[in-house]
Amino acid sequence: MPPVHTGAPVTTGASTPSSPAAPEAHAPGRPGYRRMSLALFAAGLATFALLYSTQALLPAISDGFGVTAGQASWTVSAATGALALFVLPLSALSERFGRTRMMTVSMLVAVGVGLLVPFAPNLEWLVVLRAVQGAAIAGIPASAMAYLAEEVKPKALVGAIGLFVAGNSIGGMSGRLVTGWAAQAWGWRGGLLAVGVMALACAVAFLVLLPRARFFRPASLNPRAVGRTVAGHLRDPLLLRLYGIGALFMTVFGAVYTVIGYRLVDEPFSLGQGVIGSIFLIYLVGTVSSAAAGQLVARAGRRGALYLAVTTTALGLLLSLADSLAAILAGLVLITAGFFAGHAVASAAVSRTAASGRAQASALYQSAYYLGSSAGGTLGALAYHSAGWAATVGIALLAVLGVVSITLYGSHAARAERRHERRHGSLAAAR
Repeated sequence: MPPVHTGAPVTTGASTPSSPAAPEAHAPGRPGYRRMSLALFAAGLATFALLYSTQALLPAISDGFGVTAGQASWTVSAATGALALFVLPLSALSERFGRTRMMTVSMLVAVGVGLLVPFAPNLEWLVVLRAVQGAAIAGIPASAMAYLAEEVKPKALVGAIGLFVAGNSIGGMSGRLVTGWAAQAWGWRGGLLAVGVMALACAVAFLVLLPRARFFRPASLNPRAVGRTVAGHLRDPLLLRLYGIGALFMTVFGAVYTVIGYRLVDEPFSLGQGVIGSIFLIYLVGTVSSAAAGQLVARAGRRGALYLAVTTTALGLLLSLADSLAAILAGLVLITAGFFAGHAVASAAVSRTAASGRAQASALYQSAYYLGSSAGGTLGALAYHSAGWAATVGIALLAVLGVVSITLYGSHAARAERRHERRHGSLAAAR
């Protein structure tokens, strides 16, 4: 297996006979772009397969340990919550030790824990192991976003991030599909073991394919400098809006997909564990919508793309209220398409907005995003346990309303800024 390099500073400028030509950033059609895309696709696949490996199995875990939906949901929320807490410090370490090194170590630890998770003796140990796994996974998303921002040409960035997010959607789908059918044959522990083996294969592909970083420049591990960078990002109004949008979109998604298994295993549907796992094939819709996010932004603009994504999500939520399996599936298609499009647009906007400290900017987005997942999963499960699916949809619609409010405010702020610039431009011309 070839070694994975963390990269080193490069010198730009004209090439000379005694020095090699300066490397060019990756772009579609250039050498290395396909390998990079496939490697990060594998990383995204493993990340989401492991992170949400218990989600499709929650009814079986509830039965196995004799716990409620709210208690079982902590096997998901513990992983996403730990990821949210650790993504920022691990992104700071990636600034010093390299994006590829951080992703490699995180991947190996997450996969190793994933192979232990099936043997948890009780719910408490399962939650603890899932939290450790989430903390390990935290080193992957923000480092991957920063790696892409550094290694890919700006015009190709949205498309490259869209492919990484597409890997997330495939991972979320295949992980739930594998665990569902494996659980039906061998129980929920067998389902978790199967997804751990699948993630191991993805980790091997990632290590073999990932190109060395060519534009990474190590920074010192100065806590004050990191604090100043983080504080600067938190004072940026646009970044704050993007963080809020990511958290609210994920609140919707976490609530819906944490609870949907309970709804479908109950009357009047009474579906088996394997069939419920197969429903996550709908994630393929997210693969398409996230990969197409770049074209959507080019045609409608960032805010226009967000309006379309949030409208699609809201329509899906309303449609899922019907007591019809066909209507529920159609609703999940719309929710998934809207969510992944919105996430791809918002995460790419974060990478483009942050002129420096991109790893910290992406880490803050990931923290907000996965805190939204934890909140959505827990609140959605509690709402379902108290008042049924309509209550879960109510939680999700409140989050959708939050996305609309933030986007409308952003549109108003952008118009006010343009008027201010025109006014000052006119005054300067008059002088």
